[in-house]
Amino acid sequence: MAKVNSKDTETFINSLISHAHQLPSELYWSLTWDRGKEMTDYQCLTLATNIRVCFCDPQHLWQQGSNENTNGQFRQYSPKGTDLSDRSQPELNAVARQLNERLPKTLNFETPAQRFSECVASIG
Repeated sequence: MAKVNSKDTETFINSLISHAHQLPSELYWSLTWDRGKEMTDYQCLTLATNIRVCFCDPQHLWQQGSNENTNGQFRQYSPKGTDLSDRSQPELNAVARQLNERLPKTLNFETPAQRFSECVASIG
């Protein structure tokens, strides 16, 4: 989760680029997004990070199942309509940490954090 100060394309894309560069490049290769205007300049993200951006078809929420699931989990901490401008990056990091320590059935009850660690270890 990345705090952005504005929803304009440049700010948003630069935030994604910055956060993507914090991960080993072997761990990301694509990003699925809805058709929000904040991704208008998605080509800059792809050029800077080599992440391929895929867009969901309009009105096809099932094409972004993990996004919708994560949004739903996040809403347990901040209900829809909540003003997030007063949330700090450390607060968002704490929420992300809690979400990454849950035991989802889709990962055979391994936490996302455990799976991430395994992936990072396999790179070396």
